[in-house]
Amino acid sequence: MKKKMKLTPLEKSWILYDIGNSAFTLLVSTLIPIYFNALAGSAGINEDMYLSYWGYAGSISTVLVAIIAPLCGTMSDRKIKKPIFLLTVILGCVACVALGLTTHWLFFLGIFVLAKVGFHSSIVFYDSMLPEVTTDERMDNVSSLGYAFGYIGSVIPFVICLVLVLMCDKFGMTMGQAMTVAFLVTAVWWAIFSMPLLKKYKQTAFVEKNGSRMADTFRQLYRTFKDAKKEKHIFLYLIAFFFFINGVYTIIDMATAYGSALGLDSTGLLLALLVTQIVAFPFAIIFGRLSAKFDTGLLIKVCIICYTCITAFGMFLNFLWQFWMLAVMVGMFQGGVQALSRSYLGKIIPAERSGEFYGLMDICGKGASFVGTTLVAFVNQIAADVEIHIGVITLKNANLAVGALIILFIIGYFIFCKADKLNKARAN
Repeated sequence: MKKKMKLTPLEKSWILYDIGNSAFTLLVSTLIPIYFNALAGSAGINEDMYLSYWGYAGSISTVLVAIIAPLCGTMSDRKIKKPIFLLTVILGCVACVALGLTTHWLFFLGIFVLAKVGFHSSIVFYDSMLPEVTTDERMDNVSSLGYAFGYIGSVIPFVICLVLVLMCDKFGMTMGQAMTVAFLVTAVWWAIFSMPLLKKYKQTAFVEKNGSRMADTFRQLYRTFKDAKKEKHIFLYLIAFFFFINGVYTIIDMATAYGSALGLDSTGLLLALLVTQIVAFPFAIIFGRLSAKFDTGLLIKVCIICYTCITAFGMFLNFLWQFWMLAVMVGMFQGGVQALSRSYLGKIIPAERSGEFYGLMDICGKGASFVGTTLVAFVNQIAADVEIHIGVITLKNANLAVGALIILFIIGYFIFCKADKLNKARAN
């Protein structure tokens, strides 16, 4: 019988940060879009345009991250990873609190962009720590456990926030006041679970600097791009990741906004996404365990295929019960594809340059997810008032917008197949 893997204190502290930052992620995909919908509605903005504005805000934040991420990555490979990681966490937490201090929809979007920049920038440093906190043999499992406990841990502050918002009148608060408290709870949770990693992590893999720090950073960034293009197996993997993870993150970020645009009950949407987190917990662990028996590349392919089917199903979504089914299916594969993609890169890059390559990964993933959000926003806008009738099924503009994401998964799948083939040939 295989002995159960015992986590080291450093591995545990690394996993705890996933628990902390996931509280913000869940808030972004649930309560924040609904709250923004209320702010936009009070300003006279209709629901179709609300979805577009929300999509464009997500796109702007990810473009900024795409610019910042590689700089963060190259700097993280110096002996300054921990202090800069701390600064990004502070930016995210402070901006999260500030979201509760404005009621103007445009100012809200601006602060939201800052919060996402802080969050995503911190993830570059966090992901780059993975090769240092564990071994290649344990990487899939540790990465999966990070996502798994992140999902289940984020449920605790989310339930508190959900109760406050849904029952705000019983607590003698307006929705705005309840959201202010919710943002504060999320920021405090994020900060508390950041502390163990900040305390225990010590950078062991780094590149010696030569010359000025900033100039050297740009030189290293240029070299990273050149090296990635030379290493075809890494380059193709990052391109594949760009496409399929764009679809994944767009579904996560815009699920609530999509449901709201279709006029679905807000409470039902929130509870469904809570189910997503609960389902994602065991399935993320399952995929981590499966990686010990099956090839990681094969498991990623399975996840991409399943996400393609999920998106096709979502295209025909019109009722709340369908959204619940979608939430369960997303929960089954969300953690698996995220965790295995993160650890897959960690195995094919040099540990001392992990920051550089994880910075590029963030461009291709979270940082470049503007493709998905912009695609949804654009198709939704140009297809306004369009309805396509297929038998008893009616496809609205929002349905068509989500359906456009299928192309991202298809392209990502075929490029990943090529990258994985090269990786296997290289390993042999």
